Amino acid sequence: MASINPAELDLKEEIVVRINRIAKVTSRGKRFRFSALVVVGDGKGHVGMGLGKANEVVAAISKAKENGKQNIFRVSVINGTIPHKIIGKFGASNVMLKPAAPGTGIIAGAAVRAVMEMSGISNILTKIIGSNNPLNVVRATLQALTSLQDAVSIANKKGVTIKQIFN
Repeated sequence: MASINPAELDLKEEIVVRINRIAKVTSRGKRFRFSALVVVGDGKGHVGMGLGKANEVVAAISKAKENGKQNIFRVSVINGTIPHKIIGKFGASNVMLKPAAPGTGIIAGAAVRAVMEMSGISNILTKIIGSNNPLNVVRATLQALTSLQDAVSIANKKGVTIKQIFN
């Protein structure tokens, strides 16, 4: 898989999915740090997820954004939805993604919605099954999107035309 240069993409403003406050208890009290989970994308089929940790929220978000730019990949989007139903799994989180007719919109929870908006998918039905931990849900969603197959690759694999697949 060819790597995608984030500088060539017209990235939209990132979506912060979650900011977590972490406390380290020392003899002098509690020391707080922050971790940020961010989804970046261009709204045209490219999306990535980043995790950043720092002593301030703003620094954590900017670190997460840079990390997300390094993890961008291509998603196969057909008419604003995905080509077929799929279930993504990561840890105890399962995310079911189902294509939807035009005009349906994004039927999804906050973590999955962020990924769909950034990838440019505008019509989809989703369901989180199992754990709803935002980090694992985002990773399960991205795992499902990477596992999607487009009609052309399926047709080439089976040795049939694209028209035969849809009939």
